[in-house]
Amino acid sequence: MVMLSGAERSEADSASRDENGGQAFRMKFSEIDAYVGRRIRERREALGISQGRLGRDLGLTFSQVQKYEKGMNRVGAGRLYALSILLDVPIQYFFEGLDKTGKVPAPESRPSIDPAEAARLQEAFRRISDPAARRALLSLVSSLVES
Repeated sequence: MVMLSGAERSEADSASRDENGGQAFRMKFSEIDAYVGRRIRERREALGISQGRLGRDLGLTFSQVQKYEKGMNRVGAGRLYALSILLDVPIQYFFEGLDKTGKVPAPESRPSIDPAEAARLQEAFRRISDPAARRALLSLVSSLVES
């Protein structure tokens, strides 16, 4: 295993090159880690799950979950998959809002959602068995957002 110093990791985090030596993608992985962590926390809170309970379900301590949520520790692919199952979201959920350059939106640029309200909304939506009614509801909500 290769260990990078802080400066080396920062340099490795900041850019990658294509085969012609040009810059292909510019991003800071630590910012992405923090963004994914925020998305984990948002979803966990929306479902009313404690860090301790999520940790137990993952076979971790609550402090490890805390480190993931703060972006201090990177979430591996297998763990992200388990989180998507436990939090009942597709894996893409954790990356929604990122653009192709890796630009991370500021937390305050997204409207705040009451976690309990979001959980109630999701549960009610799940109970709608008619696909046409679900589409109509999504269309209504989309039209409200566009206004």
